[in-house]
Amino acid sequence: MTTQIIEAVVFDDQLSLTLVELSRACNVHAEWVLELVDEGIIDPLIKDSIHYHFSAVCLKQALAVKHLQHDLGINLAGAAMVLDLKQEIDRLHTHIQVLKCEQNR
Repeated sequence: MTTQIIEAVVFDDQLSLTLVELSRACNVHAEWVLELVDEGIIDPLIKDSIHYHFSAVCLKQALAVKHLQHDLGINLAGAAMVLDLKQEIDRLHTHIQVLKCEQNR
């Protein structure tokens, strides 16, 4: 019998994370999170000289970037492009589903 570890993250639309909390949730240094902000990959809800607050979407994107870097060796610019393309694919899939529903009426 083999043991399998499954990782799960539950996202709450109302979730707000500080820089430290987001760093801990991703198991990375705060500097790495700030690099994501600098690259435009994530956008803080609140950003001033000492306070950053991030949404659940930022957590999801940061985890995706971490996996892209770890699993595929992609740099931050490449990860940003992958996320943009994924969003476009999701948007197109939604559009296709709407068109199919309209066609079936």
